Amino acid sequence: MNYFPVFFDLSGQKVLIVGGGDVALRKISLLERTGASITVVAPEIAPELMARAAAGTLKLALREFSPSDLDGARLVIVATSRRAVNRWIANLSESRNIPVNVVDDREASRFIVPAIIDRDPVLVAISTGGASPVLARRLRERLEALIPQRIGALAAWLEALRARARRKLRGTDARRRFFEAIVDGAAARRFIEGDARGAVRIAHRLLTTSATAPPAAGEVALVGAGPGDPELLTLKALRALQDADVILYDRLVSAEVLDLARRDAERICVGKSPGRLGCTQEEINALLIELAGQGKRVVRLKGGDPFVFGRGGEELQALAAAQINFSVVPGITAAIGAAAYAGIPLTHRHHAHSVSFVTGQRQDGPEPDWRALGKPGTTAVFYMGLSRLEHIVAKLQEHGAAASLPAGLIAQGTTADQRVVTATLGTIRKLSAEANLQSPALLIVGDVVALHSALAWFNADGAVDLSQTA
Repeated sequence: MNYFPVFFDLSGQKVLIVGGGDVALRKISLLERTGASITVVAPEIAPELMARAAAGTLKLALREFSPSDLDGARLVIVATSRRAVNRWIANLSESRNIPVNVVDDREASRFIVPAIIDRDPVLVAISTGGASPVLARRLRERLEALIPQRIGALAAWLEALRARARRKLRGTDARRRFFEAIVDGAAARRFIEGDARGAVRIAHRLLTTSATAPPAAGEVALVGAGPGDPELLTLKALRALQDADVILYDRLVSAEVLDLARRDAERICVGKSPGRLGCTQEEINALLIELAGQGKRVVRLKGGDPFVFGRGGEELQALAAAQINFSVVPGITAAIGAAAYAGIPLTHRHHAHSVSFVTGQRQDGPEPDWRALGKPGTTAVFYMGLSRLEHIVAKLQEHGAAASLPAGLIAQGTTADQRVVTATLGTIRKLSAEANLQSPALLIVGDVVALHSALAWFNADGAVDLSQTA
């Protein structure tokens, strides 16, 4: 994040504008809404600015800039056509620790002016870090259509409710859940539609119910985070992350997915990695029960889908035994997501009529049916297949799979770092080592892998087709 977003309270504060043309006029039109005391310094002034000065909305100084103009300024915007003068003023402002923006000169600016959606007191600021003002403007146009006109009035009404909620509801958790019920439910919808009386009735009923209700019971949501790309998160999973008090997440959950969670939610990494100690499953189960027992809303966040090699079933068994409320939000499992992003259809009527998901990690218990996994017309997907690649390949060939059978590895699937190596069962070990792939990686074995060369669409530069290599 190159720029930290803040909102200045400029009411009654001096804002200096150096320049009197159309660009300055646009900035002033925004600043006037803040109640700032605006001073414009320029030898030539646009007629509309002259009219505003005559109306008393701003002060004018019809002359060149002087360093003394910075005295008492809280903010400076420089909008002249002379680059050297702009930089000089910017340096003077910087020396006095006054935030300065130089129009169309990001390097000389200490802050940038975002595209703004104004639903006072709700403000939405959109910035591309100065990279593309046109893109910021287009995003604002799209959001303008999505954000109701009365959202600002709703915010003002919710502020008025806060004092009453503070008197009725003692705990911060109870107040937060009350306002979540208002915003997410019928009260906010009615208010935005213009039925303020109906909204008030619903809010008062909710407040009375919340005040007399026993403390809310804790709950656990078992949530699938998907294979990596945060845009593959489901809407229900996003809502759970936004509502969570605590998030217990695994190592393979991407940082981009975690960034979508509520900012003040507690985050606890409970993931294990190869060769390193982590939380045991029993410790994770106990922590889930303890946190939910404290009345907290807990999200257990797992990569992919929690019921596909994620031990989600074991955790729910522990919660059920402890009589903890729980729910499940499925996710796109790694096999589905990574294969789709690699252009490998797991089934195809001309190539594969079945697909099997197999863990590539060492497990206690019987070996998988290697002969069935290597049969023609089937697809086998091995999760975490890179670490035991040699064992998997040897077992498949030992049970009849041909060395020419297509095989592929997908590392960091669905992310910007995705890499795909396609080869054959006979060559995949050597060629994956040469490609220096890193976990997490999926191994896919079957005729469908051969379709990758024609169907690859995502990050195709990261793909290596070595299937014809001897």
